[in-house]
Amino acid sequence: MAPRLQLEKAAWKWAETVKPEDITHEHIELAYRIAVPACKRGTCRRNCKGNPNCLVGIGEQSWLGEIDENAFHSIDDPNSERRDKNTFVGLTNLGATCYVNTFLQVWFHNLDLRRALYLFQNSRAEGHNTDSGELKDYEPRTICEHLQYLFALLQNSNRRYIDPSGLVKALGLDTGQQQDAQEFSKLFLSLLEDTLSKQKDPNLQNVIQQQFCGQFSYVTVCNKCGRESPLPSRFYELELNIQGHKNLTECVTEFLKEEKLEGDNRYYCESCQSKQNATRRIKLQSLPRTLNFQLMRFVFDRQSGHKKKLNTFISFPEVLDMGPFLEGKEEECTYELSAVLIHRGVSAYSGHYIAHVRDAHTNDWYKFNDEEIEKMEGKKLQLGIEEDIAETAKSQTRKPKCSKGYHCSRNAYMLVYKRQTEEIEQTETIIEVPAFLQKLVDQDNKKFEEWCNEMADMRKQSVDKGKAKHEEVKELYELLPTEDGLSYEFVPLEWLKKWLDDSTSIKEIDNSQFLCSHGKLHPDKIGDVKRISSKAADLLFSRYGGVSRLGQSSLCRDCVTQRCRVIRLKNQLNEDYREVMNLVKSSLKSDESGFWIGKASLRSWRQLALDQLEEDEEETKHNNSKVNGEKSTDGVKGDNEDRDGEEMKNFNEDILCYHGGLNILENDRRVVSAEVWNKLRMYFPRAPEFTQNNEACQQCMRLEREGKENEALNRMMANEQKSSLLNLFQEKNRPTLQKWPQETDVLYIVPHYFVDEWRKFIRRPAKSNPVSNVGNSLLLCPHGGFMFTYDSMLQGDAQHIALLWPAEWEVISKMFLVDQAISICQIRDKTQDNGNVQYQTHPDLCRECREGFIFQQQRDMREYAQATVYVRKVIDKKRESAPEFSVSGSDVEDEREEPKMDGEKDPDFSQIMHAFSVAPFDQNLSIDGRCLTDDSATLGSLGVIPESIICLKADEPIADYAAMDDVYQGKCCSCKLNFSYQYVSFPTPISAGGFLCSVFFCLFFLPSLYA
Repeated sequence: MAPRLQLEKAAWKWAETVKPEDITHEHIELAYRIAVPACKRGTCRRNCKGNPNCLVGIGEQSWLGEIDENAFHSIDDPNSERRDKNTFVGLTNLGATCYVNTFLQVWFHNLDLRRALYLFQNSRAEGHNTDSGELKDYEPRTICEHLQYLFALLQNSNRRYIDPSGLVKALGLDTGQQQDAQEFSKLFLSLLEDTLSKQKDPNLQNVIQQQFCGQFSYVTVCNKCGRESPLPSRFYELELNIQGHKNLTECVTEFLKEEKLEGDNRYYCESCQSKQNATRRIKLQSLPRTLNFQLMRFVFDRQSGHKKKLNTFISFPEVLDMGPFLEGKEEECTYELSAVLIHRGVSAYSGHYIAHVRDAHTNDWYKFNDEEIEKMEGKKLQLGIEEDIAETAKSQTRKPKCSKGYHCSRNAYMLVYKRQTEEIEQTETIIEVPAFLQKLVDQDNKKFEEWCNEMADMRKQSVDKGKAKHEEVKELYELLPTEDGLSYEFVPLEWLKKWLDDSTSIKEIDNSQFLCSHGKLHPDKIGDVKRISSKAADLLFSRYGGVSRLGQSSLCRDCVTQRCRVIRLKNQLNEDYREVMNLVKSSLKSDESGFWIGKASLRSWRQLALDQLEEDEEETKHNNSKVNGEKSTDGVKGDNEDRDGEEMKNFNEDILCYHGGLNILENDRRVVSAEVWNKLRMYFPRAPEFTQNNEACQQCMRLEREGKENEALNRMMANEQKSSLLNLFQEKNRPTLQKWPQETDVLYIVPHYFVDEWRKFIRRPAKSNPVSNVGNSLLLCPHGGFMFTYDSMLQGDAQHIALLWPAEWEVISKMFLVDQAISICQIRDKTQDNGNVQYQTHPDLCRECREGFIFQQQRDMREYAQATVYVRKVIDKKRESAPEFSVSGSDVEDEREEPKMDGEKDPDFSQIMHAFSVAPFDQNLSIDGRCLTDDSATLGSLGVIPESIICLKADEPIADYAAMDDVYQGKCCSCKLNFSYQYVSFPTPISAGGFLCSVFFCLFFLPSLYA
């Protein structure tokens, strides 16, 4: 038994032998566990909740003894946010902006780009200049202004890392969604080039071209005449396919390799004036100062319809000679590695971006990981742990050995090389921040220093407060335990815990929730309070305040007496239960008068007695019994103790009728002896009492007689109606419109609903209500006209009507109320012998309401929800039948069911891609010979109604990217960027400020590009 239950049992053990009137003060103290010994420190692992004298494990451990002052506050040392000497500044990751941070660090370390950007004319900043030297109320707005300010902070800020949110917001990027890093680089440089080209300084106008722009030509040579057709183009980075390659040289070689144009892919030669076999290749004409290589790690997988990452190891040199790849060697072609951008992770849709960058001043390598910056040991690049991230068992590959001067990576996605030049003077590597930018940096540094001082003051205040609390706790905790014979009080356990928990605010002491109905401490709440000395209680109440102080006089004699009575009755209840259950088995004597008792009450009377005792205590929870409705665990259980039907609340209420008299259902009650009733009356003095001679409720008996009479009348009515309309009931010899009966020219019409309800009554007249009204108004419009035509009643509308013979209509008119007679007549043209027949309804057809009804039906076919549409795959222009798609799956992929398509929304045919493994761009969809090409239309507007079958024909995937070059010519018009023709096609324009990249299928937003 748990210690808490042992304490509870010991506290009330005396009640089994002591009568309520014999209770003394000693018994009351036992019930409140006043004499239970207090626990000593180290004897129990946690606080004993059942012992009011246990003051161990309530949070005092952290206050007793010496405490480090750092435990009194949660404020980090503000100096940890300060930039160390001779280190670089990091950038805060705003959620998913690590890819932005890597490029910003790479561009910041491009000294020529930084120097040129500082020359950008900022007239707005000059206009905000004040006499005090501060730029009052100045905030950067444009992209260049933000980039200027950001570079100045990266250079001279006192902070360890800075917040790039101003620039990110100006770019319109979503901080919660990771965009494609390569696309961001292209778009940002294009945007920067467009902005700088409007400057007056020619060096500033062309800085992007000078740093990043190179020239190449697509050269096509005719095999017949030898004519060369060059198509010059600019590039800002070379996009290299890495699949199937081991090093950078192989990737560049494939990029420049010759391609044959033969067969259907032949080239149209202007000289030959016909299509001829030809060769095509790229020729590098000139290279920029900064050469960027994009390693195409993120490729589109046609089978899955998603991007995937290629974790291929690629080796690359520290010094790269581009001479062998260049047409003509007039310029310097040797490059040094200056940055490596890394994507850590195995998925193309998630992961983390970091950058390794070489410092132009010292040639030391640094790793930039958002806020964290780490200097590499020595002077060499060390990729280290970046190559061990997310290694799975299936993708484990051995890292190839690298020669001296080479590096190997499977996560590098961009390599940045700088052209080697002669020794640069020290003065050229020193870049001064312009005066107006330095003022902005000084203002930010001033705010940072003020913040550091504020945090230091807050730390000091927290430490001083903690030390004072430490002294208070040590002083008061020693006074908490009570001594024998001295006065004491009770305080809440939870309040003591919060008092010792310095992280929570301390409220006043409130004992009101522990009071009984007599305004004293309830015995059941003794586990929620602790007994402390009056001296300690006076100090706590004086410092923190409180209500309902509970001293020695708060021990409630009335509650203890009531609990004692309950315990004794419960013990007696088990014996009385066994005796009653034995007595009810014996029959009454002939001269003995008994009492009526409900069978349900007799089965559950012991539980009801326990509930009654609990209600007497006016408590909802007790330790020695169960709440109302639960089974007791004390003593012996009867076989029939479970309650059935509704929950019993009061004993013998199950034999009461609605009028308060004796229920007429004798099967629900039985007679018991006076001895049994007297024992039950001890527990239920307010229970309703009925002797054996009491008569049942007269009102209930009268209602029962009337009900039986009504049932007899209904049966008679049903038999009469059935005999009069037997064919209608049995659905025999029914007239039809398809074959008009020869014996009559008139048929009558009633709602099918009326016939169904009438048949239900005939079958079960005692359980159903008789039908009184035909209800023909259901078939009429608001104008009183008929809603159906002869042709519609032959088809779908036949389900709404029932046809009657004239004789049947005559019977129905007499037996039921008829609001409006409806008939249909056959009219023959007697003047001609051609057999021309017409049909006329009475009332006449309301054409206006009929047209509105048809229009609504057609509208419901176009605008629907939760409908089923089928998709059938067509192979070789032949439909193959196949079973419907089921949830359990199937190897058959010819026909699938696409359920619950909404006619009010755009069709989501991405489900087809997953069902048939056919990408959206390879899908040809049609219905009834019409092609479905409008992706923005709804299903209803395309004529796709519920239960329609859509035909799917899949195109063969196009694997030859070079064949598309005649159309695209390797250039994206929407974003003004050049692309390599082997891997990239047109981005599709979708809206102002964004386009859909058809290679990666990702939406990339840069609103400023279209501003």
